[in-house]
Amino acid sequence: MNLYEHTIVARQDVSPTQLKQIEEKYSKIVEKLEGSIVKLENWGLLNLSYIIKKNKKGNYIHFKLEANGKIISELEKNEKIDKNLLRYLTVKVKKFDLEADYFKKSDEKENFSK
Repeated sequence: MNLYEHTIVARQDVSPTQLKQIEEKYSKIVEKLEGSIVKLENWGLLNLSYIIKKNKKGNYIHFKLEANGKIISELEKNEKIDKNLLRYLTVKVKKFDLEADYFKKSDEKENFSK
């Protein structure tokens, strides 16, 4: 199995329950095809670099996956037709960085370092 980092950007007006459903939907696809999710991170609502489909912000969900190419193609096939998603990106990596939390709020980082 290969290691992948997969990021989904959902529309800014998606409700928290819909966001949870999106996480569960794509997690189930990975597990159904015998892949595994090493880590799932919800980065929250972040500004986009440019407007995409009339959205200035997007809800980011990041998966760290152990999967094969078949699983990735199945994920991307489902994401292409999902109206709640703006973009997705899959990157193959050699190893995961499980230590750093890049999108934690600054006050959470200060509490974590103490």
